[in-house]
Amino acid sequence: MAKSNVMGVVKGVAFGMATGVVAGYVGKKMKDQGKRTMRKKASKALDTMENIASTAKYIFR
Repeated sequence: MAKSNVMGVVKGVAFGMATGVVAGYVGKKMKDQGKRTMRKKASKALDTMENIASTAKYIFR
């Protein structure tokens, strides 16, 4: 039982860190670049975030 609780915490921390990285990246790019470029970068960042979450799901099984 304790192992599953620890894994839940690890998953939550990993997901939170990845979300923070993506949010920081998008925010910095939004500040530095125009709207069109920012949309492209945000889309790529979102795709990367989805891939990270999907990979993490299989790693922690």
